[in-house]
Amino acid sequence: KSLGSKITLGPSEGLAFFLGGPDGDVYYLDDKGKCSKAFTADGAVEKLLYYEEKNVLVTVTSGLVLTQHSVTAEGGLQEVTKVKLSGKTGQVDIIWAGRGVMAMATAEPLIRMWDLEKDDNYALPLPIDSTATFTSGEAVNCLSFCSKKGVLTGGTSEGKVAMWKFAPAPGLAGKKQDGENRWKFLTPTVLEGNITQVQWGSSKNLLAANIVATVIVLNEQSMSAHFRDGVTAVQVSPTQLSINSFTSRAHYDLKTEIQVKGVYVTQEHLSVWNGKKLVVYDIPSDKGAMRMTGTFQTDSALVCMHEQNLYTVEPGKIQVRNFQGTVKQLLTFSEVEGEPIAMDVCGAYLVAATSTNFLRMWDLSRREAKQHCSPKNLGEVIPELGAIVSVKSNCTGSKVAILVKKSHGQMDSRLWIYDVELDSVQYFDFTTGQGELDELTSAQEATGEEVSEEQRGRTEAARDVAGRLPRAQYWDPQEPKLLTCEAVLPPAPEDKKASKTSSLSVPDVQPDVMVVSLFSTPEHGILLQDAHAMDAAHGSLIGLQVPYFYFTKKAGESVPVADPDSNAPVTPEHVARRTMRDFIGLEESDKNSRDAMMSFSYFLTIGNMDEAFKAIKLIKSESVWENMAKMCVKSRRLDVARVCLGNMGHARGARALREAEKEPELDAKVAILAIQLGLNEDAERLLKHCQRHDLLNELYQSTNQWNKAVETAESHDRIHLRTTYYNYARHLEAQGDLLGAVPNYEKSDTHRFEVPRMLFDDPQSLEAYIMKTKDKALRKWWAQYMESTGEMEAGLQFYEAAGDYLSLVRVYCYCGNMDKAAEIANETGDRAACYHLARQYETQDRIKDAIHFFTRAGAYGSAIKLCKEHGYEDQLMNLALLSTSQDMLEAARYYEKRPGMEDKAVMLYHKGGHFSKALELAFRTQQFAALQLIAEDLDEKTDPVLLNKCADFFMEHGQFDKAVELLVVARKYVDALELCMQHNVTITEPLAEKMTIPKDSTEFDSEYRTQLLERLADCCMKQGSYHLATKKYTQAGNKIKAMRALLKSGDTEKIIFFAGVSRQKEIYVMAANYLQSLDWRKDPEIMKSIIGFYTKGRALDSLAGFYDACAQVEIDEYQNYEKALGALSEAYKCMTKARMKNASEQEEKVANIKHRVTLIKKFLQARKVYEDDPDETMKQCQVLLEETDLDSAVRVGDVYGLMIEHYARQENYPRAYQYMEEMRQRIPTVNMAYYVNMRTIEAVHRALDIPLGRGMGAEKNMRTESLDEDEGEEVEEDVAEDYDDQV
Repeated sequence: KSLGSKITLGPSEGLAFFLGGPDGDVYYLDDKGKCSKAFTADGAVEKLLYYEEKNVLVTVTSGLVLTQHSVTAEGGLQEVTKVKLSGKTGQVDIIWAGRGVMAMATAEPLIRMWDLEKDDNYALPLPIDSTATFTSGEAVNCLSFCSKKGVLTGGTSEGKVAMWKFAPAPGLAGKKQDGENRWKFLTPTVLEGNITQVQWGSSKNLLAANIVATVIVLNEQSMSAHFRDGVTAVQVSPTQLSINSFTSRAHYDLKTEIQVKGVYVTQEHLSVWNGKKLVVYDIPSDKGAMRMTGTFQTDSALVCMHEQNLYTVEPGKIQVRNFQGTVKQLLTFSEVEGEPIAMDVCGAYLVAATSTNFLRMWDLSRREAKQHCSPKNLGEVIPELGAIVSVKSNCTGSKVAILVKKSHGQMDSRLWIYDVELDSVQYFDFTTGQGELDELTSAQEATGEEVSEEQRGRTEAARDVAGRLPRAQYWDPQEPKLLTCEAVLPPAPEDKKASKTSSLSVPDVQPDVMVVSLFSTPEHGILLQDAHAMDAAHGSLIGLQVPYFYFTKKAGESVPVADPDSNAPVTPEHVARRTMRDFIGLEESDKNSRDAMMSFSYFLTIGNMDEAFKAIKLIKSESVWENMAKMCVKSRRLDVARVCLGNMGHARGARALREAEKEPELDAKVAILAIQLGLNEDAERLLKHCQRHDLLNELYQSTNQWNKAVETAESHDRIHLRTTYYNYARHLEAQGDLLGAVPNYEKSDTHRFEVPRMLFDDPQSLEAYIMKTKDKALRKWWAQYMESTGEMEAGLQFYEAAGDYLSLVRVYCYCGNMDKAAEIANETGDRAACYHLARQYETQDRIKDAIHFFTRAGAYGSAIKLCKEHGYEDQLMNLALLSTSQDMLEAARYYEKRPGMEDKAVMLYHKGGHFSKALELAFRTQQFAALQLIAEDLDEKTDPVLLNKCADFFMEHGQFDKAVELLVVARKYVDALELCMQHNVTITEPLAEKMTIPKDSTEFDSEYRTQLLERLADCCMKQGSYHLATKKYTQAGNKIKAMRALLKSGDTEKIIFFAGVSRQKEIYVMAANYLQSLDWRKDPEIMKSIIGFYTKGRALDSLAGFYDACAQVEIDEYQNYEKALGALSEAYKCMTKARMKNASEQEEKVANIKHRVTLIKKFLQARKVYEDDPDETMKQCQVLLEETDLDSAVRVGDVYGLMIEHYARQENYPRAYQYMEEMRQRIPTVNMAYYVNMRTIEAVHRALDIPLGRGMGAEKNMRTESLDEDEGEEVEEDVAEDYDDQV
């Protein structure tokens, strides 16, 4: 036995797989070649299938035992389920037939299906009873599934190929649909022999069938059909046709000698061809038998007929032949025009399109075909034209309808109309549902321009057909303006298919195919006249002829043909016709009536109402007016609908339409009209379109479509969800379905009233329902009912189940069981139960128990009343404190009258909010502790007299802080401040805020407020609360004093911030002066702030002094004369710009700075030339030493140090020592090592053999690098940057 078919790929990218054999063992082979036994099945493994979406391995044994194992990434298996499948064992074929659906053929006349996702199984039987195709003993041997088409194919033992298409209902209905109803049986194909294997090809719609002796490849082909002159011809099998004449009511079944690939019919003749041969038949007018008229060989794939002529296509020409094939005329095409690829005849006109997109027409009304118009290159007028698909001419040859593909191969959504007389094209775009002129109107509407109701109606109607592609087009054979199109939805992308089918909301499902009627007018363009969804039983549109559309029927939708000898109307088996919307009720009318209705429809479509009503003024039939009213639903012409309803005498509809005017959406108004006319499907579609789900819900309810109503309410109309459930429950109750009504009453949350009402006549059912629901309200109601009937025990049980402790206590008290009632009240603490029990105890004079349960119930007033009446004073106080303020005051009055209990009275008056009474009683009884507690709760609403009295009391007893608090509350701010000053009461920030009068105060003026704030700030200053003083000075508007207070606080950060926000010169200078008192030398930020504040404060003389100080620091600490020179230069600039009151003093300072700058420059110059001319440097140093005030700019020690270092370097040690001695004489307390390197000093002394003398001990390591020196360098750099910025 071959095991090749048993191998199925595993989860690891196809590199690992499972293998099963006849002994039942299943092995796992990984990508490394390692084979391991996974498990052992219950018999020989017949099939291994891998369910990729859920990583499940499905195993079916020869005994039809199905096992599911979940597969891990490493190939491990864990059994999920194991079931025994029904069916015959032996010959079994098992395949996947969709996601999670397994199909199994077991040589029976059916296919067994197993849905693994839903854990459901069902069968697809061969339709033996409904057709003669299958025999009773026929069995399905083999299976194949085409996932692209969703078609399941089975080969039978009698040579039949049976097919089912997966076609579930859309939306939620498809989810609820039974499995077998999701599959639709298709027309079978009959072969000869026993089919043992079938297999779909990967492309080209091919199906191979193995019948042992040979393999037959089947090609899918659409059945041909044609309609003309009231005659239809429909292919029902490869060699059989069904012909129906609607004029003579004749029906013919024709079996041809060729396999039909094309058919063309006229009133008298029928032609069929297969691409090699063409056969012509006569259609008898007397219901006789059809006979063959002629046949000939031709390779033409396009054939047309007109009268006695056939038109076939050859390369570069169209041949006009007779029925025997003799060529009577040639209609040739130039090389530029290309080959004919599409052809049609309508009336007496032949139209053809070529491979190079040329259009040609001929007039066939004469003996020979005559060219009707010049050849037209459609590529010049149709943008992005790729290829012409179909061309159809109208009956007068004035217009041609064209379907094309775009240059990239996609079908064009536009239907093009070529006007022969005007040599122009118009189009109708199925993407928007509008013609090119209507699109301009839509653009106006989008920009907010006013549009008429007629135009808005067209726009709304266009949305019904928008988003489609045209598939076929047909002209009416007698009305040159009317044509119809079959429009289909474009194929959905793969990623959207799943989301569409998985939606659980109410589907606004668009029909797959719509039949769209259009009027082609020269003035108004192409206008939408009507559109309706194609019936599910109809296959495709094959033509129209007023007043009918003609369709083929789908397989399985055929009905038997009526007896031709009887007078019963003909019901064709394979063809259906549908009355056009405008002609319902006029099917059997004369030509004048039909013409009048056609004129009415045309004028209505273009909006000419005068001409429309004039056209039908002679028609009096109510049915016609009703039909026209229904037309208004499609056209959304409510103005016309009002006239129609009036002529119908439809008063209810007229009233509903008038009331519908309040609805904002046009589609909602039209839907109400549709409901009145019985067009519920149209109303449903319109309401979905305008998203009026509330009205849609009402429609579903009124038409008893409760499932849809509930679904709509759940998904889109949740505000009416409970109402919907309630109405559904009332409906079910009216229908007698009480069990169905109960859950809907529950969902509507009305079950507590409605279910007892509904089941009241059936107490047992009602009690069972109440026990089942466990609803406390229902149990309480039932307990009350039981109590009313005297069944106390049952009532107590239900009261307990409902948690109604009040009723439990009430019933127990009624029964005299007070202990049990007290137990329940104590355990539950239910206030109502405790109150009821307390009242019972009160009536029985059990006062202590009554007080206890009144207290548990929170009824403190009742408990207090009992305490006062019976002298329970020990409990009265606690109860009063727990109760309301009114009860507290009542108890306080009680205690006030009792000697020795005034303290309790004071406390209760205080707690009850009666401060005046509490204070009065406290003063009277000298309760000082109580006074202190009361004073804490006093506020500005308290009587000022009481506040003053309390304040005086606290002052008398030395509690000045509390006295101050009360004076502030009494708004005696000055007295409070004086008390603070006299007795040094610390003013805290909260107290200061209380003493600050709000700006918007109407009681005090602003001047008093300012004075008070300044006095408050002065007091804070004296107490050392500098920050608080700053705040109050600022609030008083005195920023100078605020700054002084802040300076005393020493808070540098706040001083800098306050100076920055105050923006006053004096404050800037004050801040800078303060900052200069800090160690600004080590903090560059402070130094920058000093410079900035002096600059902003225009205190240039102070700034000059600061720069002077900086220069001195550079000299004294860092010996950096270059930066010192820069600082003095800045000081010089500032001093020259300053405006000092004493001009002479200013000049003196300027001269002094200038002289110092000169001295520093000389010293720097001397150091600068040292490298080139040391002697010159020594001379300049001698000159500098002769300056009397040299030390004011250059330190004498630095000059001597330069000279000593020079002579020591030249080893002129005597001269160096001479200057050292001179330096000691000039600076007696000099630290020599500060100016001269210690090694130099030691070298000089050592050379002259002179011991280190006085002052030398402190000279060690003074010039070495140290931490201070490093810090100095950093500050030095910062100062340098600051000087650079200033320059």
